Amino acid sequence: MAAWLPLFKAALPYVAEVVKTAVPAFTARSAGDKPEVLMQRQIAELQTAVTQNAESVRVLGQQLQDTIHAIDTAASAMDQERRRQNRLLLLCLSLSLIALGLCAWTLAGGS
Repeated sequence: MAAWLPLFKAALPYVAEVVKTAVPAFTARSAGDKPEVLMQRQIAELQTAVTQNAESVRVLGQQLQDTIHAIDTAASAMDQERRRQNRLLLLCLSLSLIALGLCAWTLAGGS
């Protein structure tokens, strides 16, 4: 879960922008406006909102892709480090068993 925290922090400003833009504030209908003119203005506002949403989603998608790539890279590095530590552990275990065997042999009077 902690790996996704930077993603949420990075995405939060863009999500707020998408939500703010997704709810368009239509031009208010006044008594003197013709319905066709009002509709054209509202369509223009919707087109602007869609364009802004698309850009926000594109930026958010790019950040998500970058974050997932960074998580994959970190996971790969951690896996390599785990393998290295396992080899070191096996080496230490082997050396300790050899030392234990030498101690037992010495105490048994081996010569």
